[in-house]
Amino acid sequence: MTPPTSWKGKIMTRSLSRRAFLGSSAGLVIGLTLPLAARAQSGAAAALQSGATGSAGFAPNAFIRVAPDDTVTVLIKHIEFGQGPFTGLATLVAEEMDADWSQMRAEHAPANDELYKNLAFGMQGTGGSTAMANSYMQMRKAGAAARALLVAAAAEDWGVPEAEITVSKGRISHGAHSSGFGALAERAAGLTPPEDPPVKSADQFTLIGTDLPKLDTAAKSNGTAQFTMDVYREGMQTVVVAHPRKFGATVAGFDDSAAVQVPGVVAVRQIPQGVAVYATSTHAALKGRAALSVDWDESGAETRSTEQMFEEFSQAAAEGGQEAELAGRGASGIDGAARVIEAEFRFPYLAHAPMEPLDGVIELREDGAEVWMGSQFPALDKPTLVQGLGVAPETLQLNVMLAGGSFGRRAQDTAHFAAELAEVAKAAGGPGAFKLVWTREDDLQGGYYRPLTVHRMRAGLDAEGALTGWDNVVVNQSIMAGGPMAQMMQDGLDPTAYEGSTRMPYALSDLRVGWAAQESPVPVLWWRSVGHTHTGYATEVFLDMVLEAQGKDPVQGRLDLLRADAGRDRAVLEKVAQMAGWDGTKLRDGRAYGVALHESFNTYVAQIAEVSDEGGMPRVHRVWCAVDCGVAVNPDVIRAQMEGGIGFGLGSVLYDEITLAEGGAVEQANFDTYRMLRIHEMPEVMVEILKSDADPTGVGEPGVPPIGPAVTNAWRALTGRNVTRLPFARALEA
Repeated sequence: MTPPTSWKGKIMTRSLSRRAFLGSSAGLVIGLTLPLAARAQSGAAAALQSGATGSAGFAPNAFIRVAPDDTVTVLIKHIEFGQGPFTGLATLVAEEMDADWSQMRAEHAPANDELYKNLAFGMQGTGGSTAMANSYMQMRKAGAAARALLVAAAAEDWGVPEAEITVSKGRISHGAHSSGFGALAERAAGLTPPEDPPVKSADQFTLIGTDLPKLDTAAKSNGTAQFTMDVYREGMQTVVVAHPRKFGATVAGFDDSAAVQVPGVVAVRQIPQGVAVYATSTHAALKGRAALSVDWDESGAETRSTEQMFEEFSQAAAEGGQEAELAGRGASGIDGAARVIEAEFRFPYLAHAPMEPLDGVIELREDGAEVWMGSQFPALDKPTLVQGLGVAPETLQLNVMLAGGSFGRRAQDTAHFAAELAEVAKAAGGPGAFKLVWTREDDLQGGYYRPLTVHRMRAGLDAEGALTGWDNVVVNQSIMAGGPMAQMMQDGLDPTAYEGSTRMPYALSDLRVGWAAQESPVPVLWWRSVGHTHTGYATEVFLDMVLEAQGKDPVQGRLDLLRADAGRDRAVLEKVAQMAGWDGTKLRDGRAYGVALHESFNTYVAQIAEVSDEGGMPRVHRVWCAVDCGVAVNPDVIRAQMEGGIGFGLGSVLYDEITLAEGGAVEQANFDTYRMLRIHEMPEVMVEILKSDADPTGVGEPGVPPIGPAVTNAWRALTGRNVTRLPFARALEA
């Protein structure tokens, strides 16, 4: 169904004045005017709408707005869903402006792929723990440019040399002259910004490296923070969609006679994704959906059970797959080994289960459309909305909202939620406002999971116990194949499927890693730390098994095996051993200790877990964590992300799985069947951040991969049982 001409034909093309050019290789955009503002949560909206001058304040570039009251608002191009870009990126600007932290504010940048692209991706989006890494110099340059303009304005106003002016804690001074930023904003707006302003050296930092309070904490604590669920428009209808219970099924027909009798239900419409119910309230929409009768065509659906899929994946692993990495003689050294160690690791589908499920608001007007959603990839969501509605790009405004978690769930390469939102609005038949809501059950049963994966591991030892070969075959679905990210495939291989099993820091002279792609209608997606979440587990648990067979200490054995160029790996491993007081004793007073080391997203993490047996399940008491993420912009945020990653990863290895029953239906529906880690199960976590002058790298994901293998290695030392199928709760039932 296409939008009626009564409203579609009246959407007018707006002239959007864009004055911008790149001021440096880091991507600094200078001299920008954005008439359209991200109005949903933008105190900087007036500045955006009125340009760089006037009562709204001073906008020296695409990232900074200086208001007359001296507040500095930083437009953040990365979505904030708890991982800290509002605080981290604003810190970079404040550092170079010599601003006081109390005057800093942060808000989401509007959807604009050209201006706010992720420099690692080439498009606007958040993921891969790249927010700080790609923005580090860009935001510092933006802050330095703003400072230079304010200093130049002061020099001009006061008639003094720029070199004699000082800036400290948001005050610009020279002798008897002193001013805040706001009073100089109008004059600064008329000056030409520097193309490549110098930035501070590390020894000049006053804010970078300190524990600054997060900018979004107060609003999230007092309830003023605006999430998509908080957005209400006049006359807005709430919409829920009946999706098929089996992946790949489609609507064959439906009966809405009972649904339309539910008080508050306005309409029922079929869309490509299922059957949409429109109502005046969420309660009415859900009641209406429950009253629907839908016939599903399951001819193209996934009907295998989880157990059937594991068996087929296991068979594919035995066949070796495509070669992803080869070193020395590959796996051939295993053939003549005196001893062969083997293990097959099985990892289930996993849901992301963020606290806020998917939701979005769309308003169709006579002159355009506006959308509010926690968009992790505006570069993909906006074109999808435009195409779905059949409107001109310049008439659709996408406002990026705060989101209650993601862990990869909102980073949709298919933009499937934006597509569904557009279809819901289009099917309504005219102007109006619509809030599309997925329930927890919709999300847990709606797919886009971490791929079900099998690792087949083999290693050979000679008569003296030396390694003669290492073989790892990874089997799973590709996240990238067939979608917009397919361009990232490498010779038919999806590197996210096996990342972390290749390019390991260990000196394994004879090694082979293979990958076997599998197909299924079950949609898969990146999950916090993507491939590293299973490769880190398989490689570090299996390596521990090999070291045990060699009679070696788990820490010293790893240190001895590290390559000469793996200095950062060595440093975090030595540090965590020191933190935990590692003395080679794996058992002490009824508790066992396990270690794991893994690098992901260019961040190096080592962890040691202290574990006891509590009713046949691991009880994790303490976790020591050493991390090297380059320059620590905000140590408190880094510690929080390591702690959060440990809790997230621990819950997944202990309890979490999405399983398909015979016939293909998902068995889990909510937190009663998809068990989360409970607060009393969270271990005490000690984090040490290694001092580094390297450029900062990501911290949102790297804390996850080591916790599972560290716990499992401790559990094996404690009980003699090796867990090669996750989660623990299922494996220990056997």
